[in-house]
Amino acid sequence: MPPFFVRESCIPIVVFERYFCRYERLLKTGKFDEFQEMRIKSLKLPWIRYFSVILAIAVLAASGLTNSLNAQQRRIPSSSTEVRLSFAPVVKRAAPAVVNVYVRREVSRRSSPFMNDPIFGRLFGRGFGPPRKRVENSLGSGVIVSPDGVIVTNHHVIKARGQSEIKVALSDKREFPASVILKDERTDLAVLRLDAPGVTFPFLKFEDSEGLQVGDIVLAIGNPFGVGQTVTSGIVSALARTRVGISDYQFFIQTDAAINPGNSGGALVDVEGRLVGVNTAIFSKTGGSHGIGFAIPSNMVSQVVKSALQGNEIKRPWFGATLQRVTPDISESLGLDRPAGALIKQVRKNSPASQAKLRPGDVIVGVNGKQVSDPTAFRYRFSTKPLGGSVPLGIVRDGSAITLSVPLREAPEIPSRNETKLDGQNPFAGANVANLSPKLAEELSIDEEAYGVIVLNIHRQSPAGRTRFLRPGDIVVAVNGERVETVRHLSKLLNLRTHRWRVSLRRKGRILNVEIGG
Repeated sequence: MPPFFVRESCIPIVVFERYFCRYERLLKTGKFDEFQEMRIKSLKLPWIRYFSVILAIAVLAASGLTNSLNAQQRRIPSSSTEVRLSFAPVVKRAAPAVVNVYVRREVSRRSSPFMNDPIFGRLFGRGFGPPRKRVENSLGSGVIVSPDGVIVTNHHVIKARGQSEIKVALSDKREFPASVILKDERTDLAVLRLDAPGVTFPFLKFEDSEGLQVGDIVLAIGNPFGVGQTVTSGIVSALARTRVGISDYQFFIQTDAAINPGNSGGALVDVEGRLVGVNTAIFSKTGGSHGIGFAIPSNMVSQVVKSALQGNEIKRPWFGATLQRVTPDISESLGLDRPAGALIKQVRKNSPASQAKLRPGDVIVGVNGKQVSDPTAFRYRFSTKPLGGSVPLGIVRDGSAITLSVPLREAPEIPSRNETKLDGQNPFAGANVANLSPKLAEELSIDEEAYGVIVLNIHRQSPAGRTRFLRPGDIVVAVNGERVETVRHLSKLLNLRTHRWRVSLRRKGRILNVEIGG
């Protein structure tokens, strides 16, 4: 072995220690120019010493000290392209598909000449005097979701009594009349079609809203306060909001992107310009935006649009069981680690839940791998599944986790609803009633275990309207001590002459007993 190698073999240790200390001191004090100068000088050392210097730098890099160098790489934008980084390309793609929806309707109201008088106004009210016609207008937003002009908006935007005229204005100032294909008050959604044969429109594609995460950037596009199309940005503040009180299917995307009156029905898009939700409501005490806005997830929206295009009727899978929230006390009694999920109270015979061998006491904690926090979340996740096939449910039973598959089929209309307007000399005259079936219960958001005859509506100037003992949604349980099975059975009981009517009604889960003179 050459003498040089023997003499220099101990040098790397000394050099390593010396250079390590110098490098560390220079980096900690921020003397990067001297660090660079020292690195250049190290190139003149013998190769074995240079190896030591390289080894020292590697150790320093591993220790994180070279992060200071990375910090020095921050710089101001060096080109106009970097300066102009923005959401403008996203807005350019998405905004043309967001429209303004105008609803015009003519209403007739009676006005009293005394209504402005503080005394006579109370006596005569507003319903006295000749009818007067006036025009009411409402404004909202909508989103084109197909090139042939299919639009989705909120139900409350186009909700109107009587005849109404709907016009839609595009961002390029073109206007077209529109007709309603489907209205679904339960989801607060409506589907329109532009009356423009042969015209191809810009549209937005649906994105899977299940892919959203809290913190994702989103843009809200609409027409707030009627000032014109406006874009606001924010983030996804929360997912799966279920205690909002806006619609039956409460499962909303919460965002801090500014949403104001007029934004209803507008688009909530991601940074790729894809539709992830339809803006529907805000939490506000003043009417302005406070950074708490809610949007209907695109998965629910796409299902409603698909139903509208396939037959003007929304078809949702039927579960066939009643559910309740899992409270802390229930969670503790069932041995759950936390109060979450949907507890099964009752299972209807011959229902999908019964077919899946579900039973009272089971706790549903997941649908197709997605977590369920409460019954409302379950209803959303289950109802957005397409009909046909089955869906796996995560169940906790007797402290053990199991998986059961529930078939996805439509609720049957058995018995047929047989909607009837009751008449005759009885307190029910003037009420519209129907047989309560699983399908009708699903349509009306009635407890799925309810049976019997349900009151749909009541004519004001009728015996039922004047006595005011009935309300829409009441279920007639019994008349004069006899249990009511069907509409035909109820009509038969009402034709019997009697001086007193003893009626049992089920109202919001409670049984009411009423006695009325004949």
